[in-house]
Parts: sequence; C-alpha cells; structure tokens
Amino acid sequence: MTAGLTATLPAPSGPPETTGGIGALWSGVRTVARLELRQRVRSSRWFVVLGIWVVVLGGLTMLIRWAVQRSYEVGLNPEGVGGDALSQAQIHARDADAGRMIFGIIVFLVLSLGGLVAPALSATSVNGDRSAGVLATLQTTLLTPTQIVLGKLAAAWLVGLALLVAAAPFIAWAYLDGGTPVLRLLVVLAILALTLLVVCAVGLGYSALTARTSSSAVLTYLTVALLYLGLPLLFALSFPLVTATDKVTVSSLEPINPDDTSTNPALHCVTAVESVSRPHTERSWWLLAASPYVLLADASPRIDPASTVNGSSSGSDPLSVIRQGVREARLGPAPIDGNCGNLEQDSQLSAQRGDQRDALGVTWPYGLAANLLLGLAFTLTAIRRLRSPARSLPRGTRVA
Repeated sequence: MTAGLTATLPAPSGPPETTGGIGALWSGVRTVARLELRQRVRSSRWFVVLGIWVVVLGGLTMLIRWAVQRSYEVGLNPEGVGGDALSQAQIHARDADAGRMIFGIIVFLVLSLGGLVAPALSATSVNGDRSAGVLATLQTTLLTPTQIVLGKLAAAWLVGLALLVAAAPFIAWAYLDGGTPVLRLLVVLAILALTLLVVCAVGLGYSALTARTSSSAVLTYLTVALLYLGLPLLFALSFPLVTATDKVTVSSLEPINPDDTSTNPALHCVTAVESVSRPHTERSWWLLAASPYVLLADASPRIDPASTVNGSSSGSDPLSVIRQGVREARLGPAPIDGNCGNLEQDSQLSAQRGDQRDALGVTWPYGLAANLLLGLAFTLTAIRRLRSPARSLPRGTRVA
C-alpha cells in the first residue's frame, strides 16, 4: 500500500511553496486527489452505493410524479366534475403547477439524501489514513498540509458531484414536466453542488480533529442534522423568547342588539384596540438563513404569476412556499387582526402584504456566506491539525 502511494508522489525538487507557487500547490492537490479517487474506484462498495443511490432516487421519483399528477388531476378535472370544464389555458397552468411541485419535491429529496451520503465521503478521510499508516507517508513527502487537505476535499467533492450527476436525470425529468424556468434549474444545481462541498469540508475537519473514525462520522452527521433540521427547529422553539404583547386593532362581527336571541341576528362590525401576545419572528428569522432548504428555496428565482392556476406569484410548490414563508417571518406579525369578513378589504390587505414581501431583499446570500464560512473553518482546522511535527496527538493515535 505504501509503495503504491510513494510511487505516484511528486519527486523531491524543493519545497512547493518556493519552487512553483500556485502551480506547485495545484500539482500537489491533484496528486492527493488522484490517490484518493483511485482508492475509491478500486473499492466495490463505491459502485454498490452508487447503484443504491440511483435505484432509490428512481423509485421515489416515479412514486412522487404519480402521486402529484394524480392529486392535481382530481383537484382540477378537465372534464368538469363538480363544475365547468377547464379551458386549455387552465389545463396548461394546472400541469405547470404540478410540474413545479414535482421539481421542488425531487430537489429537496436529492438535497436530503445528499446530506445522508456526503458525510461518509470525507468523515474518515484523515483519521482513517492515520490508522492505516498512510497519512504519515504523505506527510514525509514534499506535500504540504494544505495540499493534502485540499486534495482530500477535492476528491470527496468529486465523488459527491458524481452522485449529483447520477441524480441529474431525475431532476431533468422533473424539469421537463414543465413550469420550472431554466434559471431555477441552474441555480438549484449550483446550490446542491456547494452544499455537498460544505458537508465534505465539515467531515474532513472532524476527521482531522478526532482519532476514531466513528467519532468523526457521528459528529459530522450531527452537524449536518443541525444545519438541515436543527436550525428550523430552533426557530420554532424561539417563539416564546420573541413573543411580546402588542396593541393591535381587532375587528369582529357582533350583534347590533345584544339581547337578540334569533338564529340570524343583525350584525355590525366592531373595531377595538386590544392587547395581543404575538411572536415577533422578525427578530429570529436569521436562524433559518443557513438551513440548506431555505438557502435552496430563497435562491430559486420567483415564478411567473401568469403561469399559475390562480395567477398568484407566491406559488404552491415547495421552493416557493418556503421562500414566501421566510419572508413572512422577516416581516413579523401583521398590524391588523381581522376585518369583519370584508372580502374587498381582505384582498387589499393581502396585496399590501405581498408587496411588502416582494420589497424585502433576498435571504440566500446570508445563508450561503454562513455555509461557506463553516466549510472554510473546518478546512483550515484540518490544515492546522496536519502540520508536522505535531505538538500533541490524541492518546492511541498511530503515527506510522
């Protein structure tokens, strides 16, 4: 094993930092990445994982498409069951809504499964090589800690991208169902690739910090769970902390004559200012920004209202729902509670609220910056831990 590794390492021609600059850095990174990829390709487990990935995605994609299309056909039947027949424009809008729904579900499915598989690509990269005695061989060459870490990260990311490429036909299948702009498709693929990079960096950092592969794997999965589901859960649990008592204008229908006991008494609208306890989510919405689900949804371009069944810009697909939900959280509670069932006033208030949401800036740059900084922090930690000679090593750590 060691002989095979040393045979492909760069010849000793001087320290890389002083002999080639960026070129030497890239040469070392490429060498380490090639070694990592050769080890993975030689392992039959990699092909098993890839096959299971394709089979699971393919089966779930077919089930999701059938379920969504069936639900939309029942809800808006072109034959006019329960009402007038739909026009061709309405049928086209219905199919576009169904296509966006399928696309959103498939994208979130790929993101979720990627969060389960990606930690295994790098969570044992450093401590696994240290236990096998391979890491010490790399450290005795001219390769720097930066080259070793970046090479391992590049190899893990390339394997993650291979999983994304294997999932691309199912994403494209959902895209071809219609209703999804091509820009949304490109943005989704870019965010998925960056999320895989961050997860691989987290796993690599933990593998350099811990001596046992089981510990690094568990810590990586816990961190991914915190990013994916923990942050939305913390946002929900923060409601009691941001709840305050506000003076709110409340409107309600009350009988004109309080003594009228008839079945349909005459009613009038009564408006009053009351003290109401409400959660001010505009103070805690930032907890959602770093979640990959929110990042993916908010970065996706808004759909064209003309392509929806009801002409709404909010949309009913998962990406649009989360995007609008985060903006609602940023706005906080509405200033008026109830309007006596006045449909015209309801429409006006809804339009004003929609304009306020659309006027808000995007959220995804904050989430993307937080994720990239997290990945950078774990990468720098791994580089620091691989510097030699090491001042201290965990008990039981194998050096060579």
